[in-house]
Amino acid sequence: MKAFNLNKQRGQVFVVLAVSMVLLAGAAGLAIDSGLGYLIRGKLNAAVDAAAVAGARAAAQGETRAEQQANAIRAARHFFAANYPAGYLGSVATLDAPGVAFDSPRPGVITVNASARARVPVTLMGVMGFDMLDISASAESIRKDLDMAFVVDTSGSVNPVAAQVRQRSAAFLDRFSASTDRMSLIHFSWGAEVDVPIHTGSLRGFDKQRVKREIGVYQFSGLTNSAEGFRHGRDQLNRVGPRDRSSMRVIVFFSDGTPNSFASRFTFRNPAECNRPGVIGTADGMAIGQPTGLGDHTRQNAPAAGACNKDRNISAALASRGMPDWYNAHHPADREFPIVTSGPRAVTNDTSTPQATWMNVNRASKNLVEAMAAKARAEGIHVFTIGLGPLLKIVNAPDSMPDDTGENLLKCMANSEDAPQRCKRNSAGHPVGVYCHAETVAGLEPCFATLAAEVLRITK
Repeated sequence: MKAFNLNKQRGQVFVVLAVSMVLLAGAAGLAIDSGLGYLIRGKLNAAVDAAAVAGARAAAQGETRAEQQANAIRAARHFFAANYPAGYLGSVATLDAPGVAFDSPRPGVITVNASARARVPVTLMGVMGFDMLDISASAESIRKDLDMAFVVDTSGSVNPVAAQVRQRSAAFLDRFSASTDRMSLIHFSWGAEVDVPIHTGSLRGFDKQRVKREIGVYQFSGLTNSAEGFRHGRDQLNRVGPRDRSSMRVIVFFSDGTPNSFASRFTFRNPAECNRPGVIGTADGMAIGQPTGLGDHTRQNAPAAGACNKDRNISAALASRGMPDWYNAHHPADREFPIVTSGPRAVTNDTSTPQATWMNVNRASKNLVEAMAAKARAEGIHVFTIGLGPLLKIVNAPDSMPDDTGENLLKCMANSEDAPQRCKRNSAGHPVGVYCHAETVAGLEPCFATLAAEVLRITK
């Protein structure tokens, strides 16, 4: 029989205990360092995501692709540094060179890739032979292709703040890419003019300096024929054929007032006197006045040629049922948008008195631009609207619906989340846009920034 050796057994216990302590320390280290790595990975992922998104947004800034690429890389680095503090939890992080690809995976698309690595010394895992924990993250942001029509109200009521409107409108365009985005510029008052047509076919981009020059010489006069301006915005986007259209199509519409005029082919007592289209307008206010016209619907603020221009005697020249059944300013056979309708504001043919003419023209002006906006949205076009001034919150026409303010009309056009229910009932499946109200001219900058951010947010 072997003798029991207590010292030998004690030695074995110490060996087992030492090994167990190492294993326990390693397990504890694994738990601690894994938790540390989880926190660092989360922070690194957030920073890389922010870098990719910022880079995609900044890729629209600059006149050339080289400038845009440099801006994208600069923004990506800045946002990564802002979202990953130096020495976070003892780690050292490195952002790899961001990748900026144009026209990938299709023309007009900008893809920004960002990746980063972080290293942090381990704690108790060192007993298992590890000295550093390596963590990596990557992200991709895709800025979709964009077609946009920018429609600017240049009616006389904007004139007191003309300089600020020009400045803010021009600055708004700096947020978009001159090489990849398509852009059209339109302005309107009595009539509407396309200042810069949109590029069609496979041609992309826009002349940013030309657009800014056009805005810089805007003069503000005349009434508010919103429908004519919006009509051109939609028409410009639809001039791009289905095969070449961008996946994101937008109309940005700025106005400081409620529509009070529209263009069509009206019927005169003496048809030979005027057989061409023109604009009839009404003045804002709580009193029904004398309608004016005809104005030239192809010019910002000019009378129609010849006998069609009756100015304040237009009612006397109209036939008693002179309102057209359809909006037909651009072709006599057009049957897309009804003028005579039971809603949302009832309109009849009656032009037998100045009062009846005023009422029907004023109501039709509002119905028409709402109907055009609804048709644009049904075609997949996003509508964004900006309203300027306190008068948009006031019902400014006799016999109006209780909520018939200029602000609510702009909300209806955009199909915004806070649009009146009467509009949303007919907007099922339509893109949801944004309306922003600038109470004073100081609010224009944040409104334009909000709309630009919404457009860019959707295109990410």
